[in-house]
Amino acid sequence: MRRKPEGSRRLTVGLLQGFGSLALFLLLSCNLFAGTSWTDSGKSLLNKLGQPSVSPPTLGGLSETEIGSGLKEALRVGSETVVAQLSKTDGFNSDALIHIPLPEKLESAKKVLQKAGMAAMLDDLELKLNRAAEAATPKAKELFGKAISEMSIDDVQNIYKGPKDAATQYFRGKMTPELTREMTPVVESSLSEVGAIKAYDAVLGKYKNIPFLPDARENLNAYVVDKGMDGIFHYLAEEEAAIRSEPLKQTTTLLKKLFGGQ
Repeated sequence: MRRKPEGSRRLTVGLLQGFGSLALFLLLSCNLFAGTSWTDSGKSLLNKLGQPSVSPPTLGGLSETEIGSGLKEALRVGSETVVAQLSKTDGFNSDALIHIPLPEKLESAKKVLQKAGMAAMLDDLELKLNRAAEAATPKAKELFGKAISEMSIDDVQNIYKGPKDAATQYFRGKMTPELTREMTPVVESSLSEVGAIKAYDAVLGKYKNIPFLPDARENLNAYVVDKGMDGIFHYLAEEEAAIRSEPLKQTTTLLKKLFGGQ
């Protein structure tokens, strides 16, 4: 390989130095017009050139990878606990906090209907609504896993630094449309299997014979799905708050390090 003549090498070095001087001159000139002295600008430039590259910031002494892994692990454990709890028999029905009552219009007419001898029929219908929600709850498990896997770095940091129900808010916003689609056919099938639709129609058949009462027809499928999701997210928020604050819920070293300040 032929070496460049000495004169050519000098010209190249001279041009590079000239461009560097021109760039520095333009930078300092801009700063001068902006009210910054040449001396200050020069010092600032030299300081920047001499500084090593800075690693991405960490939160609480943990790397982004550790925070992401720990948070996703916590949410996986929490969501699976909630789904297992609510999908059991009486997961909804025996829990006063999330028990699904009769639709509002039927509830408002309950006293009149009871006087008409329909108390047992109404109680049976209410039980079947809760059974349908219990049957549909397992559909949430896969969707929780999907939502967790799709979390971005920004999602993780916002949840980690957010309020005690930040993850629950994230899940509710991300999962509600798809969870509605997944739960609806299960609820519909379950309501038919347990006889809720027949029970409802039977109540309405007698209800219509009672004068001066408003129409009580409701969309039972949508009603149970909405109430079912309310129950799921209610307990997910509680589970999330517990994982953040209770040592017994921090079941691994990473969870303890992430939420226990260790």
